[in-house]
Amino acid sequence: MTKGNGDHRLNAQNPALHLAIIMDGSGRWAAARGLPREEGHRAGRAAVRRTMAAALEQGIGVLTLFSFSTDNWGRPQNEVAQLMRTFESFLRVDAPALLRRGIRIKVMGRRDRLPFALCDAISKIEAANPAAGRLLVRLAIDYSGRDAILEAAREWRQSTDPCPEGFLRLLTEAEPDAEPVRDVDLLIRTGGELRLSNCPLWDIAYAELYFTACMWPDFGPAELDAALQEYHTRDRRFGQIPRVATQAGRL
Repeated sequence: MTKGNGDHRLNAQNPALHLAIIMDGSGRWAAARGLPREEGHRAGRAAVRRTMAAALEQGIGVLTLFSFSTDNWGRPQNEVAQLMRTFESFLRVDAPALLRRGIRIKVMGRRDRLPFALCDAISKIEAANPAAGRLLVRLAIDYSGRDAILEAAREWRQSTDPCPEGFLRLLTEAEPDAEPVRDVDLLIRTGGELRLSNCPLWDIAYAELYFTACMWPDFGPAELDAALQEYHTRDRRFGQIPRVATQAGRL
């Protein structure tokens, strides 16, 4: 990818862009304000709405939101229950309006451990998806990048198609109602932490990484725009020789 110039929202590569976000910092955002952690998660729900709308305006093709890791089950039971209710409320109350704007929503991850009410909300919103949405949003709930790879590896042992493309197909099939998408182009992590936290690990092999101290409840169009501006200054080489160096005759 060449370095971007001018208004990157008009860049022809944006429609194909796969953006992933590790939404971090909601609890710390609340604690800094003397509020219970659940208030941070409620504020984070508003940030999800803003970010989906902003991604649609930017012409992004796929948005993956890392919402709840399998490791998050180790949090206090009342916080986990609040998160599950927040996810359900988002899908029942907020998501229908987003679908009407041309957003399709899919949930990736295990469903056998989710509350029945949340599973019901997931099924209904996925059934209501527009046939040809302009933006696919994947919500990762009870998701583990390691577990997804292990599940695909179990099938891989019996596969007759031993190639990366075949493994990717198995990885996709391990997710309920999944559909193939391109690899992640840009991964954003909010909240100031510098780690990947078991997100979709196969998908981010060549993703550009962008870390921001902005807490998730404060994230919105301006922060997304700043991340995209940074992304469009980078030279993505995928292990190859930089084109600028090649053109100049240098190695």
